[in-house]
Amino acid sequence: MTLNAAVKEAIHLSEDQMVGHVIDATKEVFATMVMMELEAKFPLEEAVNHFHCSISGMVGLAGTYTGILAIHCPQRFAMKITSNMLGMDVEEVGEDVNDALGEIANMLGGYVKMVLSKGGMDINLSIPTIISGEEYSINAMSESDCVVVPFDYEGERFLVSLKLRKE
Repeated sequence: MTLNAAVKEAIHLSEDQMVGHVIDATKEVFATMVMMELEAKFPLEEAVNHFHCSISGMVGLAGTYTGILAIHCPQRFAMKITSNMLGMDVEEVGEDVNDALGEIANMLGGYVKMVLSKGGMDINLSIPTIISGEEYSINAMSESDCVVVPFDYEGERFLVSLKLRKE
């Protein structure tokens, strides 16, 4: 699993540098908005597209580059994220959790947008999309043009994935 070769050439960044940007963005968003200090793990060798009792927040990128940035986490951890963001206990997956995961995906997408282009003017972000359920799969774009970084927080694990293609 790797970033598309045309993307790496166009952005003048190695895959390790792009992974570093995803890690930095995720750690910064979680430290400032969620009050959680995360531990990043090594990027996964294979894409993950099947989820159980999870919630995924995604934003699409369109323009010079197209792609999807997504955060995938267990429902229980999504409720903890939302509780931290809102400063109140959240005990069920609902509108608050959807909004929180969508906003995190949007912030991460904005960070990646700025890395990929000067001032972000040639890339647009979609409105966040949320998928949740007992069991679901997400298949979008090529699985080989993807970077997936796992993060841990107090024994909980979630994933941030970035799929990119140069138009």
